[in-house]
Amino acid sequence: LVAAKERQTFVTLAFFALITGVGGGTVRDLLIGAPVFWIHDAWVAAICLAMALFAWFTPTRWWEGRRFLSVADGLGLAAYAVLGSAKALEYGLPPTPAILMGVITGCVGGIIRDVIAGRPSILMRPELYVTAAALSAAVTVLGDLAGIMREWVWVAATAAGFSLRAAAIRWNLALPAYERN
Repeated sequence: LVAAKERQTFVTLAFFALITGVGGGTVRDLLIGAPVFWIHDAWVAAICLAMALFAWFTPTRWWEGRRFLSVADGLGLAAYAVLGSAKALEYGLPPTPAILMGVITGCVGGIIRDVIAGRPSILMRPELYVTAAALSAAVTVLGDLAGIMREWVWVAATAAGFSLRAAAIRWNLALPAYERN
């Protein structure tokens, strides 16, 4: 949708869909020494490209001002942070790097897209976005350390991060900005 709003070509839409969808997981896999997940699963790239095709044939005015996209993105953010931290734990990373891998998985694809598009990254705004990913990842790691059944932990961690992101969307919650004294 970023590329569509900028009136770019289908190739740009497809590239942005792919980089946004797999960018964070790719960086995570490269950092932890895992096989890059989407290289061996043709469905991942196919779904990203199908979404680009959908966006190509959908008027952008249908999506402008709609909270649905922000809410859906919040759910994906939380879920990817959970999966990223869980995979990092499977590869033997200690708790803090595992949490960071969850944040990277959830956020880096969108950051790469924004940098390429010349837009301010989510990192440059005080809204609770990265914080929601960090919450999901931290709950995942803490649940693992506590020995709680992972399926329950994953549901709780996704719900925690998504709830924080949804509250931030609903009530414009943000972290305080730095002020020099």
